[in-house]
Amino acid sequence: MKPLVKWGAGALVVLAAAVMLAGQRGTPVQVVAVARTGIVQSVVATGRINAPARMDIGAEVSATVLEVRVREGDRVKAGDLLVRLSDAEAHAALQQARAALAEARGRATQQATVAAPVAAQAVVQAQAAFTSAEREHQRARDLVAQGFFSQQKLDDAQRALDTARSALESARVQAQANQASGVERVLAVSRVDQAVAALEVAQARLERLSITSPVDAVVLNRTAEPGSMAQPGRVLLSLAAQGGLRIDAGVDEKNLRLLSPGMAARAVADAYPGQSFDAQLSYIAPAVDPLRGTVEVRLAVPKPPGFLRPDMTVSVELVGGTKKDALVLPSGAVRDADREAPWVLALQDGRAVRVPVKLGLRGVGAVEIVDGLKEGEEVIPQTEKAAPGDRVRRGPSVAQGKGMEVPSFISR
Repeated sequence: MKPLVKWGAGALVVLAAAVMLAGQRGTPVQVVAVARTGIVQSVVATGRINAPARMDIGAEVSATVLEVRVREGDRVKAGDLLVRLSDAEAHAALQQARAALAEARGRATQQATVAAPVAAQAVVQAQAAFTSAEREHQRARDLVAQGFFSQQKLDDAQRALDTARSALESARVQAQANQASGVERVLAVSRVDQAVAALEVAQARLERLSITSPVDAVVLNRTAEPGSMAQPGRVLLSLAAQGGLRIDAGVDEKNLRLLSPGMAARAVADAYPGQSFDAQLSYIAPAVDPLRGTVEVRLAVPKPPGFLRPDMTVSVELVGGTKKDALVLPSGAVRDADREAPWVLALQDGRAVRVPVKLGLRGVGAVEIVDGLKEGEEVIPQTEKAAPGDRVRRGPSVAQGKGMEVPSFISR
């Protein structure tokens, strides 16, 4: 038994020596080296294709649908007839309004060519009758004064004079009313204006029963069929205006500082992954969506390929900067990259050392080191369990790919 005890004690000594030696060598960690290569600063987002304007077409009145002239996918021009509603009653109202206008114009013509001259002649006749009555009254008064006639004769002459005077005043008022600035003329013109307005209303009501396209567009959806009932608020057709497509996307708010109007971009539709196309950032929303933490952006598509359709899902890469000769690290090796003082955990003389760095361009999965490190220096990624001051040793290196070129999801 004693030899066994001695052997066990020796094993413990050897094991303790091995542990001490391993502690002196440090914990093995993976490292990544600073490489000099190219980098593209970009922001990746997912969005959808949209038309410059989308509109739902409906009726302004309740009526039966007589005809629908388009289907999904049809291209229409501004002014093309899309839907025709029942319009028999509206046509009858239009004819009635036209007849009322013709009558009003006829009465206005009659007033100007008949009533006004007749009223003027009535004044002449009334004036002559009044002059005659005045003379008769004067003669009667003289004869009564000489005793040839009784007072009754003078009273009759006075009554005739008063009647003639009244008729003259009435004729003058009537003639004045029929003058160009008189009330009869004003009323005749007003009746014509009212009839014109009523005709315009009838025409507008008839036009509302023929629904046309407001712009050049593509029909996206058709929900009306002949015989169905059109009602205000009910969508009959959905259109997408032509004249250029755009991309609506949401970008993570942490990338807001990297965005600027006019940024070039490349996009690819999920349905056509091998056919990328150019886009350009045209709009950045002034507010951040508090629920999703994203910023809405819009990108113009100057030359949209023929396969693009509204509501297609697309992936977008906004390119903010390019450098062909830069010191680059994987983004996972930089700590506090979005704060004021980013740093890395570098492997120096067998220890993990905290080293502050200054960052430049940021690509997809990579970041440029402007200051703090040199080419070839080794850095411990955040995935490794090491803290500043720990004794560590180099383990397997992290695979960096060919040349550390920033990956891009878009075929160039």
